Amino acid sequence: MSWRTVVISNNAKLDYQIGYMVVRGEKTTKIHLNEIGMLIVESTAVSMTSYLLSELIKNKIKVVFCDEKRNPCSELVSYYGSHDTSSKIRKQIEWTKDDKDHIWTEIVSEKIKQQALMLQRYQKEEANMLFEYMEEVEFGDITNREGHAAKVYFNTLFGKKFTRTDENPINAALNYGYGIILSIFNREIVSSGYLTQIG
Repeated sequence: MSWRTVVISNNAKLDYQIGYMVVRGEKTTKIHLNEIGMLIVESTAVSMTSYLLSELIKNKIKVVFCDEKRNPCSELVSYYGSHDTSSKIRKQIEWTKDDKDHIWTEIVSEKIKQQALMLQRYQKEEANMLFEYMEEVEFGDITNREGHAAKVYFNTLFGKKFTRTDENPINAALNYGYGIILSIFNREIVSSGYLTQIG
């Protein structure tokens, strides 16, 4: 069962050898592909063989590449995620605006709920406001409850002056985390036979 997230943060060469990913750096380490759920290449001083990349794809291992600032910037995605990919893509293209708005409404409601639960966990009174926002989400979130909830959420956690556009360690950490989460969602979407590019 794949359970490990492997992070390569230093100069190394990665290749494939009989079921193992071999990491050649200051020392040589072998990790069986069955153990790897995700590979994060943090350093730009890493080289990988195409054979290894091919085997990672075959084993449905998520691969995320980072830029020179160690922020996630791209990922390795398989062309073929499902046996009925073409059928699913045709259906995805035919989704109506109502279909997309319905999905967006569900996503926003769940996002606000999770934010509220996090504040509740830390015994913040503002959690109640977020639960109210969650109940107020309209179809397609036309009143932007998501934006209002985000402002309350981040200001409660990090102070009234905090904004997501500031360049600071908190936002750097949040952006890193979001990049990883986004890549996981992308993997699930592609492996289910859909395209991330068309929503």
